[in-house]
Amino acid sequence: MATNRVTVSMDADAQSALDSLVSRTGRGQSELVRQALTFYAANFEAATADASANLEEYHQMLSSGEHVLLDVDFLHCFLQHVEGEGGEPDPAFLDCADRVSEYHATEYRNRFDSAGELLDWLSFCGFLTVREAGERTYHVVFPSESMKWFMLRFIERSAEGLPFDLAVEEGVSKVLVVEE
Repeated sequence: MATNRVTVSMDADAQSALDSLVSRTGRGQSELVRQALTFYAANFEAATADASANLEEYHQMLSSGEHVLLDVDFLHCFLQHVEGEGGEPDPAFLDCADRVSEYHATEYRNRFDSAGELLDWLSFCGFLTVREAGERTYHVVFPSESMKWFMLRFIERSAEGLPFDLAVEEGVSKVLVVEE
């Protein structure tokens, strides 16, 4: 294996970080720099994404009371116990949830231009995990069956009026969403 040498200029913060890692791990500087570079390359998209705007917006929603932090287990409990007669969701719950979806549909009209943007936002909020599977095609995974039916209903209703249509193909634990 050929070895290439690189000379790197480091500011005080970078040197301090490297010194700290050397001290904590007992490994050499060269090994740590190689590992850091390999890690950065493997995680380039996450490392270079501008999440600060989303984080700031989410912080504003939390601090204004528009959103709340809720243990995901509580959310699963709520969703599992909204059943009415016959095992179907209580119609009053569905009416209320649909009003929330309609409000978000109005809000989203000026916010999202693609299904990817919408799904990324919902993923950021913790309701689902999304992976782009191809051009305008997304694999969406939900943490539970109750979250799946609830969020699919929300996505379909809150996406009304956006400049695209969604085709949803349900699997067992995930769905395929295609922007049309």
